[in-house]
Amino acid sequence: MSDDPHALFEEWLAEATLSEPNDPTAMALATATPDGLPSVRMVLLKGHDARGFTFYTNLDSRKGGELAANPNAALLFHWKSLRRQVRVEGAVERVADAEADAYFASRGRDSQLGAWASEQSRPLDARTTFEARFQETSARFAGGDVPRPPRWSGFRIVPERIEFWNDRAHRLHERRLFTRTEEGWRQGLLYP
Repeated sequence: MSDDPHALFEEWLAEATLSEPNDPTAMALATATPDGLPSVRMVLLKGHDARGFTFYTNLDSRKGGELAANPNAALLFHWKSLRRQVRVEGAVERVADAEADAYFASRGRDSQLGAWASEQSRPLDARTTFEARFQETSARFAGGDVPRPPRWSGFRIVPERIEFWNDRAHRLHERRLFTRTEEGWRQGLLYP
């Protein structure tokens, strides 16, 4: 196995891409309020490199607000078909506007329009209200490009800890932990 947790993650993600029937990039994102009250939801990984793990969202959403107030998060990838999981913990930073613009431009048009029409995480009186907003937004941008909304961007989790978990018979699992140091990554094993 690799001594670089990012290279090892890429190997595992490539295997999951071949074996997972749906969304191998799906990850549970755990955030917390400033008071420490936890919240978790599924999001999609949209980028990974030595800097960290990136996803995008509405900055006014619940997760956006929690990350602004408490810029720390945890991720969990669970690939049932491989009987593996990866846990990531670290500080969170906003991606650069140019990076958010580039990713937004790569999205499908309806997804772009939905980002403008949705007041993510806010109460909605009826589905028809959202559908009407979507149609209004579609008409507004008809015939032209859809720019990234100012309240929509990305976050990168800069890992301090990355744990790779392999299922083993009789719950004798294998757990490999990488912890960031000033010199790079320290690695070790954890009891199952």
